[in-house]
Amino acid sequence: MAAPVLSCGILVLDDRDELLLCHATGTSRWDIPKGRREPGESEIEAAIRETSEESGLRFAPHLLLDLGRFRYRPGKDLHLFAARGERIDPARCSCSTHFRDARGRLVPEMDGYAWVAFDEVPQRCAKNMTTLLTRTLSLYEVSGRLREHR
Repeated sequence: MAAPVLSCGILVLDDRDELLLCHATGTSRWDIPKGRREPGESEIEAAIRETSEESGLRFAPHLLLDLGRFRYRPGKDLHLFAARGERIDPARCSCSTHFRDARGRLVPEMDGYAWVAFDEVPQRCAKNMTTLLTRTLSLYEVSGRLREHR
């Protein structure tokens, strides 16, 4: 059996216990900034790059809390980090990576951003992400760990 594909990302939390989510263009889903690791990249490098590409936010490695690797879906794992982010206006976020939609238009991977209360994550995220963020992990516990990490 092939090794699972690995994506890396950052949970960006603010001081109000809200999570920054990105809207995946052309879908009803909201997601965290994450993506596949490129050859030669470490997990932390991939998470920083993907977060920068998908949201415009850039984090220094020493500010990140390593949460570890998690089973996400069959054949796909996630290596997650967490960071306390300044509560910026989500309208200031931007996505620099694009894809061609069904009509052949070049569109950004992410087209919207929102700070979401931890309890509202299940209403925004797909089932696998919701399970990871509400059952496998506790966003409240991650938030507490980030306060100690400073």
